[in-house]
Amino acid sequence: MDDQPAGTQSHDPDYPENLLAFMRTGWRDSGLAVNPRPEAQRYARRRAALRAAFPGETLVIPTGRERVRSNDTFFPFRPGTDLVYLTGDHDPDSVLVLRAGQGGDGDATLYARPRSPRDSDEFFRDRRYGELWVGRRYTLPEKAAELGVPTADLATLPQALDDCAPGRTRVLRGLDPAVDAAVRGDAERDAQLGGWLAEARLVKDDWEVAQLQQAIDVTVLGFEDAARVLPADRPVPERLIDGVFALRARHDGNQVGYSSIVGAGAHGAILHWIRNTGATRPGELLLMDMGVENRELYTADVTRTVPVSGTFSPLQRRIYDLVYASQQAGIDAIKPGVGYQEVHEACMRVLAAGLHDLGLLPVSVDEAMQKESMLYRRWSLHGFGHMLGLDVHDCARARKENYREGSLGEGYVLTVEPGLYFQPEDELVPEELRGIGIRIEDDVLVTADGVRVLSAGLPRTADEVESWLARQREAGPRLPG
Repeated sequence: MDDQPAGTQSHDPDYPENLLAFMRTGWRDSGLAVNPRPEAQRYARRRAALRAAFPGETLVIPTGRERVRSNDTFFPFRPGTDLVYLTGDHDPDSVLVLRAGQGGDGDATLYARPRSPRDSDEFFRDRRYGELWVGRRYTLPEKAAELGVPTADLATLPQALDDCAPGRTRVLRGLDPAVDAAVRGDAERDAQLGGWLAEARLVKDDWEVAQLQQAIDVTVLGFEDAARVLPADRPVPERLIDGVFALRARHDGNQVGYSSIVGAGAHGAILHWIRNTGATRPGELLLMDMGVENRELYTADVTRTVPVSGTFSPLQRRIYDLVYASQQAGIDAIKPGVGYQEVHEACMRVLAAGLHDLGLLPVSVDEAMQKESMLYRRWSLHGFGHMLGLDVHDCARARKENYREGSLGEGYVLTVEPGLYFQPEDELVPEELRGIGIRIEDDVLVTADGVRVLSAGLPRTADEVESWLARQREAGPRLPG
């Protein structure tokens, strides 16, 4: 196999020398007029802040590589969040290096794979990188002009990494095996780099909030699309809902921000039900947890639970109203300086009180809320929410004292998503509750004086959900456009 050109497969036809010679001639150069991205200065400020946080050190941030799906096909590439945050580059294989001992942004170099050269056979023979196989990439000057960061050929990266001084270099690990192997690491120091980047992303600037709002607005359209293909009187596959929403995400955004959860009936009680192999049934509930990732890679994350028949049964409404009251308590608690745990406790106390009123808690509400008890979590399972941004579970590497055990700040964007889940096999709940799962999730921005619900375009109360569902069904199916 060593004599096989890179990017070829065993099933490729042979190239006779006459064909090779013919393919190498007669090509016109096609330059691109590239405009600098308006947010390039924003990325430069972020790099400057990162450089100031680790003076005198070399910082290495890869984006990652494409993952093979099978043989010569690949999963859709999603660039590394931190490299996107610092450069805006969306291409695979790129590595940002901030070199020690230099000032300004001149120490930043984005090592990237250049356009397929015409002085080799790569452009027509390489299935992975060849221009005739995967399309034209930017030249390095074109990429530098668009992103506002100096670029260098990825082929020169190994030499650059050889020069990295041990103990004065930090690497964002786990994204690129070649980079991980090239630079000897210190796990604690490297983790500090990832933690700093995660905490820098906690506060969203106005541009980021606008990106999130756009992703959320498209998500609202996707929920409407899904409701319009949900009949009240007959089953439809969960995959239909999944696919209709994905169509909107792909058309108006980049793709879905995470695998959509479409839980019909008892599947709604499974927190991360992404198989979506069931079907709706009249009289049951449908839980949809879905979000669009927009073209700048910011994602929404919204959940709605709707009655398939169009109206909640009295019991379904009682549980729905309880979850709604819990969510509203959490939203009402949010403002700058409020502890993350305070919001959690506001949501969970309402759920615990409701479970007590249902006769399910074997202890008092106060005892159930104690850290040594938390018996209510049998039916709530998860926390009240999480940070949101370039990742659906954003800022995951932040230190717990600045996230889960910290306080909220102006510019934070997070979800508020309490839920109740009664498993079909749970013998501690009445039979009529078994198989009911309800979650209501919204995306909110912490403002100077409180909170703004960014996903307010979708209804939340039981009455509003019923009216909204009726309107969508009356309007009928539609294609994006």
